[in-house]
Amino acid sequence: MTTEWIGIMAMYGLTILLAIPLGNYLATVFKGKPNWSDFMKPLERLVYRLGGVDETADLTWKQNLAALLTINLVWFVLAFGLLLVQGNLPLNPDGNPSQTPDLAFNTAISFLVNCDLQHYSGESGATYLTQLAVMMFLMFMSAATGIAAAVLLFRSFLPKQSDTIGNFYVLFTKSITRLLLPGSLLVAFILVLNGVPASFDGKDTVVTLQGDTVQVSRGPAAGMIAIKHLGTNGGGWFGANSAHPLENPNYLTNMVEMIAQMVIPMSMIFALGFFVNRKRFAWVIYSVMTIGFLLLVIPTLMAELGGNPAITRMGIAQPTGAMEGKEVRFGPLASAYWSIATTVISTGSVNAMQDSSMPLSGAMELLGMMVNAFYGGAGAGLLNFYYFLIIAVFIAGLMVGRTPELFGRKVEAREIKIASIVALLSAFLVKGGTALAAWLFVKDGGTDGIASNWAVRPSSWLNNPAFHGFSEMLYEMTSANANNGSGFEGLGDNNFFWNFATGIILILGRFIPLIGPVAIAGLLTRKKYVPESSGTLPVDTATFGFMLFAVIFIITALSFSPALALGPLAEYFSLH
Repeated sequence: MTTEWIGIMAMYGLTILLAIPLGNYLATVFKGKPNWSDFMKPLERLVYRLGGVDETADLTWKQNLAALLTINLVWFVLAFGLLLVQGNLPLNPDGNPSQTPDLAFNTAISFLVNCDLQHYSGESGATYLTQLAVMMFLMFMSAATGIAAAVLLFRSFLPKQSDTIGNFYVLFTKSITRLLLPGSLLVAFILVLNGVPASFDGKDTVVTLQGDTVQVSRGPAAGMIAIKHLGTNGGGWFGANSAHPLENPNYLTNMVEMIAQMVIPMSMIFALGFFVNRKRFAWVIYSVMTIGFLLLVIPTLMAELGGNPAITRMGIAQPTGAMEGKEVRFGPLASAYWSIATTVISTGSVNAMQDSSMPLSGAMELLGMMVNAFYGGAGAGLLNFYYFLIIAVFIAGLMVGRTPELFGRKVEAREIKIASIVALLSAFLVKGGTALAAWLFVKDGGTDGIASNWAVRPSSWLNNPAFHGFSEMLYEMTSANANNGSGFEGLGDNNFFWNFATGIILILGRFIPLIGPVAIAGLLTRKKYVPESSGTLPVDTATFGFMLFAVIFIITALSFSPALALGPLAEYFSLH
C-alpha cells in the first residue's frame, strides 16, 4: 500500500515538474519569440498558404470566433458523413457496420467538442479508417481549438488597448505543430515499447489460460491513445478504454497516460503567467485549482481504500480496498486518483469502471465535472475558470466600494452579464436534461403511453434502481455538459434520446463557455488601460485567491447540491 501512495504522489510531482518549463515554452511559442521548435515554420507557412491565411494579420474577437465556429462546422459535416458510411469504406478488417444517424450525430459532435462521449464500443462501433480519420483527427483539432481560444484570452491581460486579440488560425496551427504532434509522438513511442498495438492487422485468435479460444481486437491504437490523453480527449480505441490491457498494459503506461492528460492543463496556467509577465497571478490560479483538486481526490482515495461498508457488515475483509470494477495491476489508489484527475481535467478516460466507484467517490467525480474549472481541459479549463474570475472581481470590487477592475480594465455590465449567463447555463443543461430523462423513465415505467416512440424503452435504460440509477442519468448529462466523456455505464445510452439529448448539450456545453470568455476578452481589450495604483484591487494575492475559491464553491453548491443529494449522497447514507 505504501508503494501505491508513492506512485500517485510521483505522478502528480512529475506532472508539475514538467508543467512549469512547458508553460514557459508555450508562452514563448505563442508570443512568437525564437525557440527550438522554429524548424516547424516551413510546414506552418505551407498550411497558411494552402488555407489562404495571412499569418501577420491580427483579427478582432468577432472574426476569431467566426473562424473558430466555421472550421468546426466543416469538420462536423465531414465526420458525420464518414461515420454514416464507414462500413462500406476501406480499413475495416473486422467488418464493423456503419453507425446509425443518431449515433453518428452524437459521435461526430462528441469528438468535435473534445468530449469523446462514446455510445458505442471502440473496437466494434468504429473502423480503423474512422478511428484515425475522424476520432484521432478531431482529437488534435478539438484540443488545438481550446488552446488557441485560451491564448486569445491571454491577450486581454496585456497592458495595451487594441481592437484585435490575435489570430486564431496561427495559434491553432502552432498548438498542433509545436505541442500536440511532437508530444503525441513521444507518448505513442513509449506506449508501443510497452506493448500497445500499432499495426493494421485485424482480430487475432488467442487461447486463454483457461483453454478458451477468443478473438482479440487490435489495430493502430498507440497514436490515438497518445493524443486522447495529451489533448484531454478521452475516447478509447477499445470499449474498456484505459482499463483495457492493450490500451494501458502496466503501471508505467498508467503513469505516462496520467501525466500526459494533466500536463497541458497545468502548463497553460503557467503559460498565462509567463505570457503576461504576471507569475504571481498564475500561482494564485494554480493554488485555487489545486486546493479544489485535493478536496475532491482525498475523500475519493479514502472511500476506495476503505472498501464497501455493506460488504464489511457481512464479515468479509477488504484488505486491498474496494476492488469491484478495478484492475489488479493498478489497485484502488491509482484508480481513484485517475477517476478524479480525469473528471476535473475533462479527459474522461478511465482505468477502472466509474459505475463501480463508491458513492462518495461518484459524488466527487460529479463535482469535478460540475465545477469544470479545476485544471480543466486543454485550454478549456482556463476558459471555464475565466468566468468565475470575472464574477469574483465584480463581487470583490463592489464589496470594497470600487468599480471592479481586472488588470487596469473596468469590468462592467456587459462582461458580468456574459459571465453570469455562462455560469447559469451549466446548471440548466445538467439539471434540465436529467429531469427530462427521469420524467421519461418514470412515465414509461408507469404506462405504455410513450413506449412506441422509442427504439429502446426509457424503462429499460437503467441497470441499477433507486439512487444509483438516478446518479447514472445525472452523470451522463453532467459528463456531456462538461465535455468530459466518462460515464456510469450501467446506463443504456445508445438510443435516440440519449444520442440526441447529449448531442445538443455537448454543443452548448462546449461553445457557449468558449464564446463567452473570448467575447469578454475582446470587450476588455478595447477598453482604455488604466495603470494600477494603490487603490487597485490586487488579484494576485492569497486574499483574492480565497475570494475566488469561495465564489466557485458557492455557485457550484447552489447550482448542484440538490441533484447530488438525490443521487450519490443518498446512496452513500443508505450504505451507512
